[in-house]
Amino acid sequence: MTMTISPSKPLSGTVALPGDKSLSHRSALFATLAAGHSRIENFLISGVTSRMLDALTRMSIPWKLEGTTLTVDGKGIGGFSVPFAPLNCGNSATTIRFLAGALAASGTPAVLDGSEGLRRRPMDRIILPLQQMGVNIKGNNGFAPISLGVSQLPLKGGTYIVPVSSAQVKSCLLLAGLSAREPVTVEEPGFSRDHTERMLAGMGVSIHSEKKVIDGSPRYLTHLIPPSTNYSLKPLNMTIPGDFSSAAFLIVAALITPGSEITLKNIGLNATRTGLLDVLLSMGASIQIVARPSSNGEPVGDLTVRHSPLKGININGEQVVRMIDEFPIFAVAAAYAEGASIVKDASELRLKESDRISSLVAELKNLGADVEESTDGFTIHGHGGLIGGEMNPHGDHRLAMSMAIAGLASASPVTIQQPEIMDESFPGFANTLSGIGADIKVNSENTVKESVQA
Repeated sequence: MTMTISPSKPLSGTVALPGDKSLSHRSALFATLAAGHSRIENFLISGVTSRMLDALTRMSIPWKLEGTTLTVDGKGIGGFSVPFAPLNCGNSATTIRFLAGALAASGTPAVLDGSEGLRRRPMDRIILPLQQMGVNIKGNNGFAPISLGVSQLPLKGGTYIVPVSSAQVKSCLLLAGLSAREPVTVEEPGFSRDHTERMLAGMGVSIHSEKKVIDGSPRYLTHLIPPSTNYSLKPLNMTIPGDFSSAAFLIVAALITPGSEITLKNIGLNATRTGLLDVLLSMGASIQIVARPSSNGEPVGDLTVRHSPLKGININGEQVVRMIDEFPIFAVAAAYAEGASIVKDASELRLKESDRISSLVAELKNLGADVEESTDGFTIHGHGGLIGGEMNPHGDHRLAMSMAIAGLASASPVTIQQPEIMDESFPGFANTLSGIGADIKVNSENTVKESVQA
């Protein structure tokens, strides 16, 4: 299957996006740790969240999905049944790392595995600190599959220093810390996204974060006091806002397509996630933000985006952490800008679904971009546009969607191989884009063309 995106007329309309992937992941799992009935509205149904729900089924957790409403009957922190087969986490590092933390807290033995791509993701960053906490866990030379045996509870508290700022690693350790005998502190070099802290706080967990200067360097500490019993977490009752990472594709689509104006409703605007928004505004983007009532402690707003001439920008340091998932679509914006955009301190991108630095640089070159790769980033010399062509997403959903957006204003169409990978995080991406005026055609295996143009 391929998808072809042709240069399009101005984009216009109002869009409500699927629920935030990060919050959907967390809400499904965290609801199992509460005692009682949780209700979650606007739950994202995608490849990665389906893996989490399947894992809950295999651990005998009752849940029901009606439309986009998920209900879960939690059994408390120790409520998992032992799965009789390895839990398949697919290509999702979030799923495997979150499950490892929750299983550690429950003392439940299990094997966690996934795709060949997931088996290339580093897992020692959770295995080693979990072992220090007293968890009976081992990996395959630092990678998946991960095996958890029966662990003696409660686990050890204390301070755990992680070398790379990562919400996945932090969340794993905080989840394990729910069964610790004393407080747990996770120390990071940068402030990673804080969805876990906000959601656990809403469930009654005592948790807070702070910034300190230690040995002359800023450090970010998250402190958790374990609950008194396995059954003291409150059930969830929440509506998940639209996913900012999904919104990012449509934001850049409107910015680079002449004459466009779109409005995105009820988008999550957590400051630890909106680094791209700040960067685009600095590049000259016309984006109007209207705040709405928060959702379960998460800031929410409507965004109105208009076509804008953009200029190059430099990105490094803490900015990188706040937009770590958005670099593929940022690169498209940078290619349509005027002037150089330089990205540094982003070596973590090499450990995503693909090596996002080398894959991104290669595919941008295929589309006519003037781009150079470096060890920890890349430089794009923006000339206001791209030529078009064919691209390979390298099994990376964000790369596939970003290159699709590039085709909206390129000189000739962009064709994406294996576009079905987009369903990993943004099911209905093509229909959403075509609904605001994009010219998209999906070609099936037998080359019969199916138009999804609105």
